Amino acid sequence: MKNMKYETALKRLEEIAEKLDSGSLSLDESLKLFEEATELTAFCSSCLEKAKLKITELTEKKDDNE
Repeated sequence: MKNMKYETALKRLEEIAEKLDSGSLSLDESLKLFEEATELTAFCSSCLEKAKLKITELTEKKDDNE
């Protein structure tokens, strides 16, 4: 996941949600997808947190320069 982009992870999460919602998967398949979704969710949360921090830094720099 190190080289994955946020948008790619989000798309994969959507795919997993559709598969899980279908109800056609075995328990083992569902658990594997749930585990993957948990990892993707953590990755996306980390990406969003980094973006939030970057925005805060940029905003503070702008305020300091005024």
